Amino acid sequence: MNIYHALNEMITYIEQNLEHEISYTKLAQFLGVNEYTMQSLFSLLCNISISDYIRKRRLSEAGFYLYKTNAKIIDIALQYHYENPTSFSRAFEKFHGIKPSQVKSNPEKLKLYPKLHFDETITDKNEKMEYSIIEQDELVLYGKSFESTHEDIFKKVPRFFQEMYQKYAPLYGDIDYGMTVYKDDNSHDRYTTNHLEYWILYKKEIPGFTKYIIPKSKWLCFHIPTFEADKIQELTHKFYLSFLPSCQYNIRPIPELEYYSDDGSTDFLVPIED
Repeated sequence: MNIYHALNEMITYIEQNLEHEISYTKLAQFLGVNEYTMQSLFSLLCNISISDYIRKRRLSEAGFYLYKTNAKIIDIALQYHYENPTSFSRAFEKFHGIKPSQVKSNPEKLKLYPKLHFDETITDKNEKMEYSIIEQDELVLYGKSFESTHEDIFKKVPRFFQEMYQKYAPLYGDIDYGMTVYKDDNSHDRYTTNHLEYWILYKKEIPGFTKYIIPKSKWLCFHIPTFEADKIQELTHKFYLSFLPSCQYNIRPIPELEYYSDDGSTDFLVPIED
């Protein structure tokens, strides 16, 4: 499957339905995966969550529609899937920097968020990725976290990891796991948040650390012979770009893990459905 062609089909479907209900099930079908996997793929490849992209496209189109027509704000709010004019106006002002009522007199301030387009001529080298499938019982872990965004997480994670390592390794030993959690704020649309949490985790209970339980699961395990952040990120990107679209596995809605072994290597662990 050409993933870039599938992504362009997804974008076309979104554009055709900005004023209608957008089915996450339909979006997932373009990629041949489940909804959770589709959202993870889109976020990693596009550096924005699928719902945040839809939200920005709707607000972008709503601004220009408001300028070009004499439609009422309440009608445009409903047209672009906001429950009421208040929530629409709040989101509109945050995005465009002006209130909907100010559009006619300040059209130059409207912001355009262009639709995405992917170059379908890009080819993948199809490099072989060695992996194993492991089963792991429930994990009870203890950690610290920080919030980031899809755009910033790759820059901020190495710095945060080093800060935590320098602070806690002398007291409790080497960090056992790293984990990224995609947050859901249960607001206007499903998975509207563009925010993530990155965690460092220990297997031992540590005073002041937050307890985090990872349920029993099967995992795809990719071995990386280093702790280096750029190597881990390179494999993660290759996994989503090359491996996942062509494999038969669906990701479970459980955070992925990085396990840091005593020998200086890393296992990238992806939870999969049975």
